[in-house]
Amino acid sequence: MEIKSVPCRKSFTDTLLELGKKDKNIIAVTTDARGSVTLTDFAKELPEQFVECGIAEQDAVGISAGLAACGKKTFVCGPACFYVARSLEQVKVDVAYSGNPVKILGVSGGVAYGALGATHHSLHDIAVLRTFPGMNVVLPCDARQTRRLVMELVDFPEAVYVRVGRNAVPDVYENDDFPFELGKANTLLEGNDLTVIGTGETVYHCYEAGKRLRKEGIKARVLDMHTLKPADTEAIIKAAKETGRIITVEEHSMFGGLGGIVAETVCRHCPVPVRILGIPDENAIHGKPLEIFHHYKLDSDGIYQTAIDFLK
Repeated sequence: MEIKSVPCRKSFTDTLLELGKKDKNIIAVTTDARGSVTLTDFAKELPEQFVECGIAEQDAVGISAGLAACGKKTFVCGPACFYVARSLEQVKVDVAYSGNPVKILGVSGGVAYGALGATHHSLHDIAVLRTFPGMNVVLPCDARQTRRLVMELVDFPEAVYVRVGRNAVPDVYENDDFPFELGKANTLLEGNDLTVIGTGETVYHCYEAGKRLRKEGIKARVLDMHTLKPADTEAIIKAAKETGRIITVEEHSMFGGLGGIVAETVCRHCPVPVRILGIPDENAIHGKPLEIFHHYKLDSDGIYQTAIDFLK
């Protein structure tokens, strides 16, 4: 199936609609966001499996938890910045603490709402949600991987937070013949000079930087860490032992996200130098997402230069 240039949010909801037609227990819940989430077709074709809550994220999470407690396979979908801020207490108590296997789709995460500023940037979600017992955190890197993820989530017995962006992203995986297992990182490039680990939309940039480094004779190992909780600590430890240096790249605060996970892991098992590329302790600049990526060295150019400097 050709899905190049499809936003991850569209891949997610298209797959959910496809599965929902076969399984009446699949329920989609949203908060006046069916357009931005791309749930319009789902609502039109499966109205009895769709719940519109209006601009009331706390209510949506509570309703989703109740539906899940009754055996429904519930997906609550809306802007990431609201589901991990405005309704955080409900996510913590009604979903994670209560053990309800709600799947939360946070769209336009990171700096996808680039021009709207700090109120709409979602740069704290990984750090917060990975501290909730019973909550899993996944950032797929492209539309093809997103489709595989939805298929895994339908019957997954625990709560999961999925964060995707807004715009179409380049394919990292060019066909369906790739491994995908929650909690297991994928190796995109082998190498022993250093390791570059990305998550979500940064993975493509890590991969491109890795290929560019190869042309310079530098063999970088590139990992797609799609699952941040549970993270693939085995792959992190292996990379630390075999390459001696790690760069992490994330569309998130430098504190508590992918970089924090990697640093926590290596300091316990095999201390090596780690450089964390993310958003520093400031409100991120306004601009288009790729402009913000470039400013904070999260694009392939910035990752490439960081690797060159690191190896010096």
